[in-house]
Amino acid sequence: MADKALKIAIVAGEESGDLLGADIVRSLRQATGRQVQLVGLGGRHLGELGLVSPFDAGEIALMGFSAVLRDLPRLFRRIGQLAKTIAEEKPDCLVTIDSPDFSLRVARKVRAANPSIPIIHYVCPSVWAWRPGRAVAMKPYVDHILCILPFEVKELERLGGPPGTYVGHRLTHDAGVLAAQKAQALPRDLAQDRIKTLLVLPGSRRGEVRRLVDTFGETVSMLRGRGHRLRLLLPTVPHVADLVKASVNRWDEKPEIIVDPQRKWQAFGKADAALIASGTVSLELALAGVPMVSCYRLDPIARAVAPYFVSVWSALLPNLIADRALIPEFYNEYVKANNLARQLEALFADSGMRAWQKDGFAEIARRMATDKPSGELAASVVLRHMKKAP
Repeated sequence: MADKALKIAIVAGEESGDLLGADIVRSLRQATGRQVQLVGLGGRHLGELGLVSPFDAGEIALMGFSAVLRDLPRLFRRIGQLAKTIAEEKPDCLVTIDSPDFSLRVARKVRAANPSIPIIHYVCPSVWAWRPGRAVAMKPYVDHILCILPFEVKELERLGGPPGTYVGHRLTHDAGVLAAQKAQALPRDLAQDRIKTLLVLPGSRRGEVRRLVDTFGETVSMLRGRGHRLRLLLPTVPHVADLVKASVNRWDEKPEIIVDPQRKWQAFGKADAALIASGTVSLELALAGVPMVSCYRLDPIARAVAPYFVSVWSALLPNLIADRALIPEFYNEYVKANNLARQLEALFADSGMRAWQKDGFAEIARRMATDKPSGELAASVVLRHMKKAP
């Protein structure tokens, strides 16, 4: 009996969730010495560990209100198909990962079909930022939530949601982040006449890039006009690389475009400051210790509805984790080159604003630190719930 394989169901629709799922599976194997049989849905990382998905996980990685509406009938078919398969397989545990609009619907159907299967959701939905009623709505069909941000456990309790455990963020033990962090901690020449290395990150989605890239180019031109010599580094992702390359051809000064992940972390280590589209990259930069200015332009639909749903005071994870306004944020009509350029100038110098961010980022790293990698801590929670299952 001790050698019997564990049967784990996983639902991971995004690349990031696929990585988290693979971390859990490897940690389960190491902790138990047993094989792990996988059922459910995932990407290439879980596929390498033996998961055979019934359809391409990319089908559920939809972005944008109109895209979701257009594909709603197919999404509901996939939800039903996946839930039926998982319930019939009777796994020792179901782990749904991120993509809550899809994965939690699968979880609810699995709970209805087979209440004996423990269900754990990995990555707390942003109930602390918008639609807080989702927290209590999860309680009947989610047994536990694995949180990647340190304040989420208390927020779940405050909102009446399922119990949560902070397992840390995989970035805090990532070799690339740690190498960039070490490089950023070295003494840095901040003399006014020195060439400054500026990271430019206009987003990982096509709409984000289109709405911001020209303003970013204007910001670079304004910095040059104000006497700054710049080296521009632009890390991006493959699916928007062609759009980025075409867009920056209009700039007065062309950035070096970086697609390789390892070179991205090297660029983070070299950077004096970063100009970014608001998103998860802010946490990557904060953990690496790179001062930044953030901005975002919402699409027209999101801009119209956001005031009615968003309750959080900042859109940036570093600000929320530190519980203070470390990073300046500009949105919509306030995304102007003359705003952004002047903020970046303050970060290029040995200024109070630069020190404020650097000190805050060190505090974030301390608050997010865990004694073990997130995959190991997540796996221990999964094992605990499997042992309690009927």
